[in-house]
Amino acid sequence: MNDQLETLEHAKRTLVELAIQFGPKVLVAIVIIVAGLIVGRWAARLADRAFRRVDIDPPLRQLLTRILNIFVLALFVVMALQNLGVELLPLVAGVGLVGAGVALAMQGVLGSLVAGLVIIFTHPFRIGEYIGVVGVEGEVDTIGLFSTTLRHPDRSQVVIPNRKMMGEILHNYGSVRQLGIVVRVAYDTDLNHALAVVDETLRSNPRVLREPAPVIAVSVLADSSINIAVKPWTAVADYIAAQGEINKAIVEAFRGRSIVIPFPQRDVHVVAKA
Repeated sequence: MNDQLETLEHAKRTLVELAIQFGPKVLVAIVIIVAGLIVGRWAARLADRAFRRVDIDPPLRQLLTRILNIFVLALFVVMALQNLGVELLPLVAGVGLVGAGVALAMQGVLGSLVAGLVIIFTHPFRIGEYIGVVGVEGEVDTIGLFSTTLRHPDRSQVVIPNRKMMGEILHNYGSVRQLGIVVRVAYDTDLNHALAVVDETLRSNPRVLREPAPVIAVSVLADSSINIAVKPWTAVADYIAAQGEINKAIVEAFRGRSIVIPFPQRDVHVVAKA
């Protein structure tokens, strides 16, 4: 019983000695780290306002403010460790070994991070532009360090890891798209009249852009029709709606002007043998 009491007393004395010896240093280290968090956030907000004034892209602005925040916090952490008397050289070596193991385990994530940095600095596309890549397309909603989010025309979101986008063929439509409508007319149609009706129909649609000018031309002499390519430009947001409106308006205009849209047909001649 006495031995147990002596052990407890020894443990208490040891704890009190450690608290007296290291308590103030630990408290100061905590205060330093808390100050680092506050100063880092303040510096990031200040830098963000400065970057907004010079019109830096949001992804790059976000990256720079995060780097600044982490850098300021790292400085305060180093100060806290020095206050505790921690030897930094062995600690740095240990962190390097751990970092190498983490890098091997997270190759895909690091690949996306590197690809995200390449996208942010090279600007193959920007927020608000309409792109097609890796078999999907949509309007760029956000560009992050690890992934890019597209807003699909069906109002869903497509999240693509940045590493999937590097090395792929990327189609950047920008903020406008060109429709590809094909109109078929009979061979005895007055083509100048048909082209004029199509042009008039496009001019009457408010979704069709005046610049660049729409392309209206005879494209194919098919088996049972003459095909007219109708390629107006619209804003990305109007692309689907404009296609339906233009198709409907052309059909109604042709009917009102007695322009025939022929059905596919073939003439079959039967030769009777005696």
